Amino acid sequence: MVARGERCSFSSMLLFTGLVLLSVLDALDAMDNQATFLYFAYGSNLLKERLQLKNPSARVHCVARLQDYKLVFGNHKGLASDRWHGGVATIEHSPGDEVWGVVWKMNVADLESLDRQENVRLGAYSPVEVSVWTRGQELSCRTYIMNSCVYAPPSPQYLKVIVLGAEQNGLPKDYQEKLKAIETNKYEGPLPVMEEVERALKNSKQKKKGRSDA
Repeated sequence: MVARGERCSFSSMLLFTGLVLLSVLDALDAMDNQATFLYFAYGSNLLKERLQLKNPSARVHCVARLQDYKLVFGNHKGLASDRWHGGVATIEHSPGDEVWGVVWKMNVADLESLDRQENVRLGAYSPVEVSVWTRGQELSCRTYIMNSCVYAPPSPQYLKVIVLGAEQNGLPKDYQEKLKAIETNKYEGPLPVMEEVERALKNSKQKKKGRSDA
């Protein structure tokens, strides 16, 4: 027969064990939420304000170069982008060429929204791991490559976002000039996503001005 004191002691021990287990599970949960990955952006996500519209955790890690690839524009199976009204960026293997971009460090919690932005479930883009170079160091990063690409020129607005991102992050000047020289489809209509980006850019400028005035 177990004495009352022993039963109380055993119950206390079970309670303590349960609390410890909950604390461990909470800690693991927090670690999962804070786990990060590296993402190599080469298109509109070069611009911080564009990427952070749906992926707020994104922080610049470095500028990097992807060797033996080139930047091209097109649409998945030739279906024009409703979002940008023109071709959108992708990369394709091309020995001797290079693509410059930004490596972002992001929380794993944003992975789903990034995949959604790239229409992974619809089959428009596939996530791949690539090796990029920065200051003599090799990094393994996630990026996206379009499936069944049919070449098409980008809209001026889309190209503008890419150029702004390249300037913002200090990509090589000659690469910036190449981006500026890309022919567009001269689309002049409204683009809701561009309005979002412009609002985000305006807010960023106001925040910077507020900090400098403080």
